[in-house]
Amino acid sequence: MSQSLKEKCPECGSTNLVHDYDAGETSCGNCGLVIKDQEMDRGPEWRAFDQEQREKRARAGAPEILTIHDKGLSTIIGPENRDVFKRKIPASGLPQVYRMRKWQTRSRAHRAQDRNLATAMAELDRLSDKLTIRGQVEESAAVIYRKALNKHLVRGRSINAMVVASLYAACRQSGIPRRLNEFQAATLLKSEEKKQICKCYRLLLKALSLQMPVPNSLIFVSKIAEITHISGKSQQSAIEIIKQAGEERVRDGKNPLSIAAASLYLACEQNGEKKTQREIADAAGITEVTERNRIRELERRLGLESPNRKRGKGKIFESEKPLSFLLLNYFIFANII
Repeated sequence: MSQSLKEKCPECGSTNLVHDYDAGETSCGNCGLVIKDQEMDRGPEWRAFDQEQREKRARAGAPEILTIHDKGLSTIIGPENRDVFKRKIPASGLPQVYRMRKWQTRSRAHRAQDRNLATAMAELDRLSDKLTIRGQVEESAAVIYRKALNKHLVRGRSINAMVVASLYAACRQSGIPRRLNEFQAATLLKSEEKKQICKCYRLLLKALSLQMPVPNSLIFVSKIAEITHISGKSQQSAIEIIKQAGEERVRDGKNPLSIAAASLYLACEQNGEKKTQREIADAAGITEVTERNRIRELERRLGLESPNRKRGKGKIFESEKPLSFLLLNYFIFANII
């Protein structure tokens, strides 16, 4: 095993020095001068001749788990009444095991901060499982909550609201397309307490100086399309429309969900795929009025022509009304006179 060190050879001044851990020597790679011959071996003091021995003799434990209040470093007495050799504990020793398990549970959360973390991490695990958010995003949410707890931001506020705000902030930082309404629906808070989530989220942004990326409409296309069963061809067309809208600066100041919904509707019309505005608006969580406004703006700014829909403000002019409708109005008007 060799490693280059940032030192100079006293003979030739070269920095190409090689450290040999097995021989305990440091030599120059150019002239071969041995600079040190009694180096400290920083490797393990034990030897292993195969992978099984190496795994058994390694003393490194499991990494820290931030989603557990004690980071997974404390000892846990399991619920099964067996000893280290998997033998059943006799009945005379069960009361002692019960007392050890009880005091071990109490000692893990003897401080108020530990009890707070235990409650919050349990709620975070439940919420992440319900929203299918796992891995690095859940770890990031745990880090955000721990920072808020260290700065005493949780005091006087709902633990569940702070957990939801932390998880939502972690999703925003990771670029995961999740709306705040989804988190509100998955939480155990009452309807009148849901406003606390928004307040806690704004508090986290301000107190922890969190930098949130600007949401892009492209990340919402696949999610809306999956709910409404839109084909991949229409999705690709919608992505092209969104890219054109970005070049023309149509997306500036607009809700990214509304741009994604309007682009998908226009793409469906171009490809002859029958989807209503209400279906796409409900999947995106916006109103039909907002979607129609974005559709008209995209058509006007990008010069898009709709083959299956007449352009206009939705008003039916007299020249477009059917003849039966005009005759009916004439007879009604004649009878009134």
